[in-house]
Amino acid sequence: MKADIRSLAAAIAIASLPMTAHADWQAVETTKTYAISGTSGAELYDSIGERGPLLGPKVRAIAHTDFKLTWTRKYEPQPDGACTITVNIPKLIITYTLPKPSAQLPASTRKSWQKFIAGVEAHERVHGGFIKDMVKEIEAMSVGFSVPDDPRCSKIRTELTKRLGEISNKERRRNSDFDKVEFSDGGNLQQLVLKLVREE
Repeated sequence: MKADIRSLAAAIAIASLPMTAHADWQAVETTKTYAISGTSGAELYDSIGERGPLLGPKVRAIAHTDFKLTWTRKYEPQPDGACTITVNIPKLIITYTLPKPSAQLPASTRKSWQKFIAGVEAHERVHGGFIKDMVKEIEAMSVGFSVPDDPRCSKIRTELTKRLGEISNKERRRNSDFDKVEFSDGGNLQQLVLKLVREE
């Protein structure tokens, strides 16, 4: 049995497909806001701490990037008994959630806020870029993905799920590493917060 499993793993291959099996796609990126109160930098940041998106039972973030990913995927049994993915088109919707003051800000605060929110949005769009990279990697490995001795196209789903899990975990680590740098002492986001509170 062990020899059979090794042989199956070794036989999984990426098959070449005609260009018609590939399709161009673009991610849909949307932005939504949540209201915060205050007219000074410190008040605005305090309000973010009270109203920011929840990332856990008690942890609130300044902003958040979320996504919905679905696929149009076609599994085709092959004459030799293998199963191959011949169509794999993603539909990706990325949503950025950002804070927005509910009141008009004094000129000095408004200037600091504009710098702050521009930096925060740029940070979130890096996360969005990581998501798009992940989807491209999934697309590249799965179009033409083939598993032998799978006439009912059942083994391929299990193997694909395993591969997708590995790619997804890599994307999570990439996001986590990026946030650690951004929120570290002297990091970009830490500096953005300090400048907002000080209204620099």
